[in-house]
Amino acid sequence: MPMLIEGFALFQGEHCETTAMGHLLQHKGVRLSEPMLFGIGQGLGFIYWDSKGMDFPFIGGRVKPDELSACIASRLNLNIRVQETSSVTKAWQNVQSCIDRGIPVGLKLDSYYLDYFTNKIHFAAHYAVIYGMDDEYAYMADTSQQGGLVTTRLSNLTMARNAKGPMSSRNRSFTIEPTETLPPLAPAIRSSLINNAHDYLNPPIRNMGNKGIKKMSGEILNWPSRSKDLEKDLCLTALLMERAGTGGALFRNLYRDFLKECVDLFGDSKLEQAYFLFTEIAPMWNGVSASIDNAGRTGNQQELRLASELLVDIAEKERLAMEFVSTI
Repeated sequence: MPMLIEGFALFQGEHCETTAMGHLLQHKGVRLSEPMLFGIGQGLGFIYWDSKGMDFPFIGGRVKPDELSACIASRLNLNIRVQETSSVTKAWQNVQSCIDRGIPVGLKLDSYYLDYFTNKIHFAAHYAVIYGMDDEYAYMADTSQQGGLVTTRLSNLTMARNAKGPMSSRNRSFTIEPTETLPPLAPAIRSSLINNAHDYLNPPIRNMGNKGIKKMSGEILNWPSRSKDLEKDLCLTALLMERAGTGGALFRNLYRDFLKECVDLFGDSKLEQAYFLFTEIAPMWNGVSASIDNAGRTGNQQELRLASELLVDIAEKERLAMEFVSTI
């Protein structure tokens, strides 16, 4: 018989880290929408990540992994207990002790090894929640198939947790500590809005934030000259942007919906202007990934020029929107 946490309920979400936090918070009685969690976590960002050791650039549309969860917990005055270890045995002891006490556990892992992932791509910054196990399987809550409740073999989950590579964390697990009361939500939201806008508009390096989008608009034209397999690289980049949500419309949709909740809460005209801009911005990101995919499938490099032009427009609209947000 499997050991399952009593009363564990599904939290519906589209992005893995916010959904994982949503599950943990909901189990503690804290119920906020996924867009609200993303906004409070100051999740909106951008990174164009390229280095000599990489075969092809990585496109990211949010803040760094782990920072989102930490910021959500900080804004809500919650303690997030994080454990990492190089020992597989200790890693399972950390999880088992929580399951025994009825506490669901967030896991950071490489989705490649999970039974229920059909796209076998190494991505070591995926998040899911474990809420039970038996002798062979782990019972998980994830953003993928089967309505969010899935199983995977313990042996495969062990490999997923212990994976190495970019953005990986050795056997990272995290839980939310109980809290008596939450702080007033409105001040926390306002601080998150202002801080996220400041960080986005003033990145420490030019391949991040608004400057990073402008950088990508130029670099994308050079992709054919640096790729060994252009069709594979372009189609994979587009797949990651759209399906994995790394740099496509997903995060802009979440931030758009967060801004709508803020407009309803504060009634601020500048937030409303930012919201309307993000309703235009989100589908433009779909256009970027579609052009990249078309370039890969057809070999028509004019599609990359179209993507470049879209990125220039996106950068200007996002700059304007976040300037509105920064002055509320």
